[in-house]
Amino acid sequence: MAPLTVLSTRKKAQTRLTRESEIFTTIIKAIQEKKGENIVSLDLRQIPEAVADFFVICEANSNTQVRAIADFVAHEVELKVGEAPYKHEGFTAQQWILVDYVNIVVHIFQPETRKFYNLEEMWSDADRMDHNDD
Repeated sequence: MAPLTVLSTRKKAQTRLTRESEIFTTIIKAIQEKKGENIVSLDLRQIPEAVADFFVICEANSNTQVRAIADFVAHEVELKVGEAPYKHEGFTAQQWILVDYVNIVVHIFQPETRKFYNLEEMWSDADRMDHNDD
C-alpha cells in the first residue's frame, strides 16, 4: 500500500485550519453518522515535516463500511463545504481508504490494517483528540 507516498507529492495548502473549521467538523460528523469507530484526530500543525494540518483516523469493521464512510465523507464535505477531495486512494482493496483534502487527510481503516500501520504512533508528537460520540 502506498497512500502515504501520495501525500508526499503535493504541497500543504497555506490556509491553516482548526478543529472548529467547517470542513473538520463535517468530516467528524459524517464518520460518526456512518458509525465509524475509534475516531481520533492528530493535530500536525506544529510538526514541520507534516504533509497536512490534521489527520482524522477511524476504523470500520468491513470493506463495505470502510467504503460507505469514505463515500459519505466525500458527499457531506462536497454538499456542506463545496470541496471535492484532492485525491483518494484505497478504493480497490478497501482495507484502508485515504481521502485527501490537502489540509486534512482522512484515513479509514479496517482494525487489523490500522494496527499494522499505527499512524498514531508514527505521529506521536501530534496533539491527539478522541471524537467518539458516546
